Amino acid sequence: MDRNHMHPAIERVLGNIEKVMIGKRDVAELSLVALLAGGHVLLEDVPGVGKTMMVRALAKSVGAAFKRIQFTPDLLPSDVTGVSIYNPKEMEFQFRPGPIMGNIILADEINRTSPKTQSALLEGMEESSVTIDGVTHRLEKPFFVMATQNPIEYEGTYPLPEAQLDRFLLKMKMGYPDIADEMEVLNRAQRIPPIEDLEPVMDLAELRSLQKEIKEVHVDDTIKRYIVEIANQTRNHSSVYLGASPRGSIALMKAAQAYAFMYGRDYVLPDDIQYLASAVFVHRIILRSEAKFEGITAEEVVERVIARVPVPVQRLVK
Repeated sequence: MDRNHMHPAIERVLGNIEKVMIGKRDVAELSLVALLAGGHVLLEDVPGVGKTMMVRALAKSVGAAFKRIQFTPDLLPSDVTGVSIYNPKEMEFQFRPGPIMGNIILADEINRTSPKTQSALLEGMEESSVTIDGVTHRLEKPFFVMATQNPIEYEGTYPLPEAQLDRFLLKMKMGYPDIADEMEVLNRAQRIPPIEDLEPVMDLAELRSLQKEIKEVHVDDTIKRYIVEIANQTRNHSSVYLGASPRGSIALMKAAQAYAFMYGRDYVLPDDIQYLASAVFVHRIILRSEAKFEGITAEEVVERVIARVPVPVQRLVK
């Protein structure tokens, strides 16, 4: 993609994030795609590769209220959502909001806590509200969750059920930096952490406005059919036990609208679909046990499906 045509407001945010994140522009772009599309991100990676820095930089760049939840085995649902406490002076219960009452939430190591506590966060992600003691509390918009999880092979983890994984718009990995980037990380670590000096380059009102504009990005019927055919192929693939759901198709369309908007277009191209399909579908696919035994990955399945489905060749403009 030609970065010269990126939306100016988006370029400002990415440039701000790159002041503290070294060599992770693709991760920053996909995180912004999810934020703009009103979705959430699941980051699966080992500790220490910059996941926390990434989401803090994003929150600071858009002037959002940032909250961090460190998930542990003994964390309770009320530690996430908040709790009603009786005030004897007022003789009534008062609600003490939990960390979910923010704009941008880092849910760190979400698979370290119990399924009941996981559900408290995931309910808020799905409903944009939480119910405590029978009272529903709406979550302020924008509401964006970036959840991190350790690879499931690690001890002491509670894998997220498939229905809950489906709540995340995108799943991605950061990976280790290359040698040159890690050298720069060390150089910057000798100075005052620049994350503290980051200033907002966008406010929440502008972010909400961009989120509304993205919904107007045109998706041609040929593109919609392309999305559906890719999703359908994942359901019929010989290595797949359970393929991408219709919610996955909707997620891919919304992500493509945001990605097209980021690059200054008011229409979606097949290239957008191809680029985003793996991040949108990989966590929505359950492989057959024999495919896992053979070492086949969900990423490989999506790549093969994309190679198999004919690409719309007609020039698509609104």
